[in-house]
Amino acid sequence: MSSGARSAGVLLHVTSLPGGRLGDPARAFVGWLRDARQSWWQILPVTPPDEHGSPYRSPSAFAGWPGLLEDPAARVTGAERDAFRRRHAYWIDGWERFAGDGALDDQVRFDREWGALRAYAAERGVRIMGDVPIFVAWGGADHAGHPRFFRDDLVTGCPPDAYTEDGQLWGNPAYDWPALQRDGYRWWAERFRRAMDLHDMVRIDHFRGFVAGWGVPRADDTARNGRWRRGPGRALFDAVASAVPRLDLLAEDLGVITPPVDRLRRALGLPGMAVLHFGFDGPPENVNRPANITEDRVAYTGTHDNQTTLGWWHAARPEQRAAVVYAARERGIEDAEPWWMMIRLAMQSPARLAITPLQDVLGLGDEARMNHPGTSEGNWSWRLEPDALGPRHAERLAAATAAAGRG
Repeated sequence: MSSGARSAGVLLHVTSLPGGRLGDPARAFVGWLRDARQSWWQILPVTPPDEHGSPYRSPSAFAGWPGLLEDPAARVTGAERDAFRRRHAYWIDGWERFAGDGALDDQVRFDREWGALRAYAAERGVRIMGDVPIFVAWGGADHAGHPRFFRDDLVTGCPPDAYTEDGQLWGNPAYDWPALQRDGYRWWAERFRRAMDLHDMVRIDHFRGFVAGWGVPRADDTARNGRWRRGPGRALFDAVASAVPRLDLLAEDLGVITPPVDRLRRALGLPGMAVLHFGFDGPPENVNRPANITEDRVAYTGTHDNQTTLGWWHAARPEQRAAVVYAARERGIEDAEPWWMMIRLAMQSPARLAITPLQDVLGLGDEARMNHPGTSEGNWSWRLEPDALGPRHAERLAAATAAAGRG
């Protein structure tokens, strides 16, 4: 992300395209983004999802999901197989052992189709932001292939808070950070190399976990008895930077962020996130408040883990709604539709990049919500209707983008 340019983008996972895969709908969406003056298409992880459809509990940190392919039966040549195996020697053998016959051909097809989409987008001035979940799935290819990098006595989660008295028990294997350090953090370097091969920028999910993560005894049924355990800090990112020539990263730093987490983000020169849904509550110094959003953040109305903005508005307290209207009017924003007030507030913030979930562009309610954190059922299934997105949406978003000095 350029340090000077102000830009804008839209969050929409590939599975939410009409048909839920690559091909004509993906290319049409790129064209729509261009018409809407959007420079970024933010997506969720493109690795294989788990049995509930979650791309954040993938059996591979490296493999592309064949379920996204436009042409899953396309011919693959021996030369393509050999070239892919040389380029991705670190992880492809392990993925073949885990996924079985045809796994290599599927990865060749994925890279071929994904590379073509990236080129198509780049020709139209659209870059793609991907997502790297911090954790991997228990029993997946990475866990099975590199058991020495993981603790066998701990799983991941987050501590009890005002919303969950038992905390959240995520159940991913916890990293053995000293073991990864002894290996020079190569697994992480290879992971970021792969991510940057596939994307123009990458969001690092749960960035605070690199400073300290909530480790829970594996036998426990809740996260209540966990405790904070130190992460690798800057040493991991220095090792990655020395091994991977191109890194463009965004730190997901939402939630309760301690000063050490903020210091690490700033020391690494990474932008953080600000989410307007969180900006009308809490203390005056809340970084999500419109008045507190800084240039070194990416401004969102909401994310894939939030309600849609219309859903948030319906659930908001009267004083929160009044605060939104007040903040909008302070900036000369008048709009009868609250989701467009929020979009324009994010657009007009000092943040170098503003991202809008497509559900908010369409003014959809919580029936279009992508994920409810802490639940495993009923998520990741929202899909755009084929004719729901049209020129009038592009024109309106383009106007808001231009008015905010973004392009």
